[in-house]
Amino acid sequence: MRKKIIAGNWKMNVKPSETAALVTGIAEATKAFTNVEIVCCTPAIDVAAAVAAATGTQVSVGAENVHWEASGAYTGEISTGMLLDAGAKYVIIGHSERRQYFGETDETVNKRATAALKAGLVAIVCVGETLAERDAGQVEAVIVRQMKEGLKGLSAADAANLVIAYEPVWAIGTGRTATPDQAQEVHALIRRTLGELVGVEAAESVRIQYGGSMKPGNAAELLAQKDIDGGLIGGAALKADSFAAIIEAAAKA
Repeated sequence: MRKKIIAGNWKMNVKPSETAALVTGIAEATKAFTNVEIVCCTPAIDVAAAVAAATGTQVSVGAENVHWEASGAYTGEISTGMLLDAGAKYVIIGHSERRQYFGETDETVNKRATAALKAGLVAIVCVGETLAERDAGQVEAVIVRQMKEGLKGLSAADAANLVIAYEPVWAIGTGRTATPDQAQEVHALIRRTLGELVGVEAAESVRIQYGGSMKPGNAAELLAQKDIDGGLIGGAALKADSFAAIIEAAAKA
């Protein structure tokens, strides 16, 4: 059985002075749900405060991006070593907003993921199609390309620290959500493609999250699907009660 994983992606929200209260609230509201892996992925400036607040709780902390070089003249970037030193255990890589606004490509996703996994971080690698790509019947082609290029060179051993997040770009922040059947179809495609890349046995152990407007109201039916192992949560992760409600749904799935 794959342990469900619910990760909050705070995006560019929550100041360092507000971080402890949110993490503490999440930890208190979810302490009964020991069968779910709970992660808060925060802006880099919040990581240390989040780690301090999460210490001694079931909540882990991650970042929202990482550079592939260990150090150097990369103004504004953050390295794997910096994240580990601050206490982060996870990192989101290739989020659609990074692809859309900041020039992220399948190649840079691969370089970041390779560096993160080599350093011992758990890499949450995002894939997903736009509305235009879905309407053009290109879902499979887009997902397979992002998987094969973004995970190029990864081994079965790397899969132990890999999480995939399927984020239909057309369902992020729009209020639209893929139906459970639509989501399951793509999650199954992702697992099949993983099987081709790292072997079927390793692919079966990888958790695949749904990341397209999962909310308390739709979490249970999404998480009931065979290949949906959790959620990468945006807006609903910014309030302890709504985040906890999704985690409760995962605990009961």
